[in-house]
Formats: sequence, C-alpha cells, structure tokens
Amino acid sequence: MKKPVSFYIMFLLTLLLSSKVHAEDGYRLWLRYDLIQNQQLLQEYRLAIYDVLIDSTSPTRQAAKNELQRGLTGLLGKKIPFTNNVISSGTLIVGTVKSSPVIASLNLGDALKQADDQGYVIQTISIDRKKCIVIAANTDTGTLYGVFGFLRFLQTHKAINNLSIISSPKITYRILDHWDNLDRTVERGYAGFSLWHWNSLPEYKYPRYTDYARANASIGINGTVLNNVNTTPTILTKNYLVKVAALADVFRPYGIKVYLSINFSSPMLIGGLKTADPMNPKVREWWKKKADEIYHYIPDFGGFLVKANSEGQPGPNDYGRTHAQGANMLAEALAPHGGIVMWRAFVYSRNPQDRTKEAYDEFKPLDGKFDDNVLIQSKNGPLDFQPREPFNPLFGSMPHTHIMMELQITQEYLGHSTSLVYLAPLYKEVLESDTYAKGKGSTVAKVIDGSLYNQKISGIAGVANTGDDRNWTGHPFGQANWYAFGRLAWNHELSASEIAEEWIRMTFSNDAKVINPVKKMMMASREIAVDYQMPLGLHHIMAWNTHYGPGPWVHEGRPDWTAVYYHRADSAGIGFDRTPGGSNAVSQYHEPLSQKFADLNTCPQKYLLWFHHLSWNYKLKSGRTLWDGLVHHYYAGVDSVRWMLRTWNSLDGLIDNQRFKHVQALLRIQEKLARWWRDGCVLYFQTYSHMPIPPQYAKPEKSLEFYEKLKDPHAIDLTND
Repeated sequence: MKKPVSFYIMFLLTLLLSSKVHAEDGYRLWLRYDLIQNQQLLQEYRLAIYDVLIDSTSPTRQAAKNELQRGLTGLLGKKIPFTNNVISSGTLIVGTVKSSPVIASLNLGDALKQADDQGYVIQTISIDRKKCIVIAANTDTGTLYGVFGFLRFLQTHKAINNLSIISSPKITYRILDHWDNLDRTVERGYAGFSLWHWNSLPEYKYPRYTDYARANASIGINGTVLNNVNTTPTILTKNYLVKVAALADVFRPYGIKVYLSINFSSPMLIGGLKTADPMNPKVREWWKKKADEIYHYIPDFGGFLVKANSEGQPGPNDYGRTHAQGANMLAEALAPHGGIVMWRAFVYSRNPQDRTKEAYDEFKPLDGKFDDNVLIQSKNGPLDFQPREPFNPLFGSMPHTHIMMELQITQEYLGHSTSLVYLAPLYKEVLESDTYAKGKGSTVAKVIDGSLYNQKISGIAGVANTGDDRNWTGHPFGQANWYAFGRLAWNHELSASEIAEEWIRMTFSNDAKVINPVKKMMMASREIAVDYQMPLGLHHIMAWNTHYGPGPWVHEGRPDWTAVYYHRADSAGIGFDRTPGGSNAVSQYHEPLSQKFADLNTCPQKYLLWFHHLSWNYKLKSGRTLWDGLVHHYYAGVDSVRWMLRTWNSLDGLIDNQRFKHVQALLRIQEKLARWWRDGCVLYFQTYSHMPIPPQYAKPEKSLEFYEKLKDPHAIDLTND
C-alpha cells in the first residue's frame, strides 16, 4: 500500500531528531565542530580562511589535515579546499620548516626557538601582500598541537584577524594513568568498563581509540599508562605486548606514547627466577631483556609506572633494598631506549603514628640517589586524593631528584560520576602553593615543571576518569576535569576560570546566558563538595571501601584505613594534632610554613582540623564555635547543591535536552548524597560534642543508627527536608 506524503515527512523528521539526540550524547567531548551561529563572526572566519596548504605525507601531518577538514567544514559550514603551494589571501599554511618550503622561507626562527620541540607558533603574516595565517612548529607533533589550538580559537569565538601566538608545554611528560585491569574492570572507575578491548586486539582496533587519541592530543596529553598500578605481570608477556603495540600504533600519529604499570615480582612470576631482588645480576639481566623485547614491538615505548611496597604490592624493600635501588634497576634497563621510570611515592606501613608523614620520611633521605631517567611520582597531598589536603611536603624537599605530581581526575572521594565537582580549582590550589624551598615564590608548579632546580625533564600524571560509557566520563561535567588536567599540564599558569569558560564554549554553547551561570556552578562546585563532606580540614571520613558516602564511624580493621584514626573526635574536641606537640608533621614543611601551620593564629582555616585537635567551643574567625561552624558548613553545602540544581533548571531550553536531563538527574542525586553526608556527620559528631544543632537548621529526619547501617550507596532512601 502506498504511504501518504505525511508519513515520509514524519519519518524524515524522526530521523533528524534521533540523529540530533545522538549527536548531543556527549561522545564528541569538547571537539564539537558545529556550525558557528554568530553570522558576523562566521563571515569573518570564512574571509580569513579561504584554503589550506599542508603537506600530509607523514601520519601526524595527515592527522592534522584530517582534523582541519573535520573542524573547518563543521564550524564554517562549507568544504575548505586544500591547495598545493598556491598562496591566496586567506590561505592557512600549516607545517614545519622541513615539511613546508613556505614556512622555511618565513622569518620564524626566534619564534620557533621559543616553541621548542613540542610547541607551536600561530601568526598572521603577509606573503606577497596576501594576508595568511601560519601554523608552524619544529616537529609534526607540534604542528598537530597548533592545529588543535587554532580550532579551539574558532570554537570559542576568538578573534583571528591579527594572531601572534607562541605556545609550548611547561611540563615534559603529560600523562594519563588508567587504573584499568585486563578483565576490563576499572579500579576507582565510574564510567563503565575499560576502553581497551584486549580480547579483540591486535586484530581489531576500535575507532574509539582514535577518538581517544584526538581528545588527548587536543589538550596536549602525550602519554598514557594503559593498566592499573595494582597490576599482574601478564601485561609483559608476548601475547599482550602485541596488543599494546597495536594501541601504540593508533596513538603514535597523535604524539602519544604508551607506558605500562609493572609488577616488581615479574621476574619470579613470569620469568622463572627465584627472586626479584634488584641487586641480583640475574634479575637485572631479566629486566634488560624484557625492555629489549618491549622496544622490539613498540620502538617508542614510554617506560614503566611502578607501585612498590604499597598496599601489598611487592617491591625492593622485600629484599632489604631501597626504593632508589629498585627504581634504578628498571631505569638502567630502559635507558638505552630512552624510556623513563615513574616510581610512585604512595607508601605507608611503617609510621603508625601518622600515615601522612611516611612518604617524606621514606623518600627524602634518598634525594640524589635516583638515576636521571627516574621520576618520583607523588600524589598532590600527603594522604590520598582527599577533597582538600595541604600540598605534599615532598614537593620542594628533593632538589636533586625529578619529582612529578599525580592528580586524580576520577572522583574517588568526590561523589564518583554522580557529582558535579570541577577539579581545576583543586589543581590550581596545589600548583600555586608556595613551598618556600628556595624562599618566597618557590611554588609547587615550579617544582614539578623543573624550573625551580633547573631540571631537564618534568612530569605530571592524572588518574583517568574515562570508561566505555557513551559520554566517556559518566557525568557530562566529568569531561571538564579531563580537559582541565590537560590544559594545566600544558600551561599551569592558566586560571581555573578561563579553562572552565573554554570548556563550556566548546562543549555546550558560546551564549553568555549559558556560559555565565554554568561557570559559576563549576567554580563553586569543589568548595561546595568540601562543605558537605569534610570541611575545616577534616579528612578520610568517607565510607569504607566504596569511598562514596559518609563513614566517620568507621573504626574496624587496619587503623589508618579507618575514619576515627583521622578525625580523633572525643568529648574534648576534634581534629588530628600534627603540631610539635602531636605527630609534628608540620616539621616536614619549610619555614615559614611549619610555624604557620602549627600556630592557630596563622593556620589557614581550611586546614584547621588537618593540623590541630581543637575544642568544640574553639572560636573560629567567623565568631562561631567550632561545633556551630562545622554544622554551618555541612548545611551550607547542601543548600549550595540545591542552588546548583536551580541554576541548571534555569537553563532548560538553552541546553540540548538529552544532556540537560542527564545533568539535572545527577544533580538531584548529588543533593541526596549531600544530605546523607550532612546528616550522618552532624549526628555522629554530636555524640561527642553533646551540643545542639543550632535552631535555624532543620533537624535530620533519620537517626544516626540509620546512617551507620546504610551500606549500599545505590539504594539511599532519604526523605526530603
């Protein structure tokens, strides 16, 4: 039967609508190259970019050309031709001195020298009275970074009439650490299973691998550790090395090297040796041969990430050897190939008095004993990715050792993928902290970029939040933390606010009606999470194992895995005394910080209970008692989540429906989570303070016993107050 015309019209409309919804599911991340809606700006861009001149005979330059084709066609709404050595007004010239005779003929020597090996130059130049834009670099990878940088300008509606940009990364190694297991589960992963389909490699390479590489290259990330730090040696066997090599082949054109986490006992577990002692000649020879084998399959392999003598993982201490001896054995095996060792400083087992002191105590005496291709990888704080910690005192305390920072992008302690917590303010707080290692101005950023001690190599790592969820990160705003990590790894002088605005413009809209409220939410979100979880310096009071909801009552098991070990609440007060009268952890910081943290008159209020055990009646700077101040923070945190939800609701119609509804639902879950934290913590700490909840705050509707028994984070049943 012949169908009416209206049927076909409805069918086409359905297809269009369904494709629109699919296009806005978050898969494209910040690389959304949709047609620019501002007509005046669109015409300016079209006049400025008439055609493109690029030699695409290398894989990386081909990747750059592909990105330009995709980006310019989408943003400008027309196909931009690619020319062969013909310069017109509006020609975009892309390449290196070696790949482009035109660029070789230009006077870019000083600018390219500043750009170094990984950076790029973007300039507006007149060639034979024809106004052109040049994207130049010293390497093909730099060219690719320049292309992404230029497209970012278009995506964020920046002026391109008179460009003069020199951009180069401040940090050498900018790496994502994937805590992915070979069975595709992800430790502390909240966005589905691992991206790596080991069962189908090396034969089939999912297109998503290329999109992953594109996303990383667009923000300057140049390395990826494929597997979990709690690893098995299986990854080092031939059957898996060929799979790793297949991924390396995909990533290589995008300037990304692969790295592997290794198990220190591999010589025993897969090598048939009776020991893994780093000073044993047979063990050292085994690692050299294993390194040779790896580089046979992956000529540009990056190196090893090592978790040793931590949380049950084997290491050199098992044989009476130091971390330096263990790291140097691996460094020696990798050195002929140009590989590095990233040796984690996350250790704790020997200081029952104060776990936060151990990394410093164990690694500080080893300063200067590590080989040149070893970087000590230290978490940003001395504990474990808490919502707020002071910076790790190792930064600025090992002047003769390369030390890199490990940040967490995945939100292990910040609501997982159910919570909107923009982490750039946390990253900046650490990076801008002054260590005073060489006097005022010796920031953590200067330590990790190598400039404080004139070190040749530097590094920063982020524990990834990616998974096989369609939108990559579970929470749509989780993408912002991946983006912010990459941007700060490239240039730590960028502000959290400008990074947020870039991401909003590229991900949602260039409309100020969207940008302004969303940026306010993002910039406030980290402090909001601190308020309803662990205010005033409280730390490590989350639920056991899941690390999702509150658990200040956790007291069983290993002491330094419990909450009571850290908050130390009693009838007299609350907080961990790290002053000279307590654990004296303050002594690990350079003066004047040591005295500043120890003195109640100068200790920043945000670290108060990190460094001090204080009376419930202690007067805060606000004039409130400590008890009233704690309650105030907990209630303010919940109120602020509700403010975020109201703000987001006001954007209905300005954000595509699929992502709008998704974020709206997640903010409702976050409000529920915040109330769980607030009510559980206030009721628990009240059993020690014996003080009333101030009358202006609504009393919790559930009992403390209810919260203590609430074990399943996915089945929270709370009544709205």
